[in-house]
Amino acid sequence: MSHHENRAKLERMLNAMMSGDFDEMAAHMAEDAVEEWPQSGERIVGRDACLTVYRNYPGASPTYKLRRITGEGDHYVAEAVADYGGEKTFATIIVEFRDGKVARETAYWSTPFEAPAWRAQWVERMESV
Repeated sequence: MSHHENRAKLERMLNAMMSGDFDEMAAHMAEDAVEEWPQSGERIVGRDACLTVYRNYPGASPTYKLRRITGEGDHYVAEAVADYGGEKTFATIIVEFRDGKVARETAYWSTPFEAPAWRAQWVERMESV
């Protein structure tokens, strides 16, 4: 697969995930896809298992705002802001393709925090969430 084809597939998959269209999301995942969440020590093995987790999120799945995608070939990084019913967190997702399908995702989650005053003279403030 070309860089442009994989990136387009990743964008479609992420948009599907963010809108709750899990059938469309599944179309872009390898059958033996693996999703890892190192912060909670969880690994989900297989496309069906991944989709089952997403479909059974208590209440409703979080909403997402995609910030950017970087990468090329078979390796990409997506940055997003997830909103869990008013509680926002940053997500960094490392994505690996195999044969034109997403074969592995590793997601890291981070909650925003207030910048410490001691370094204010050396930094430029930017929008957080």
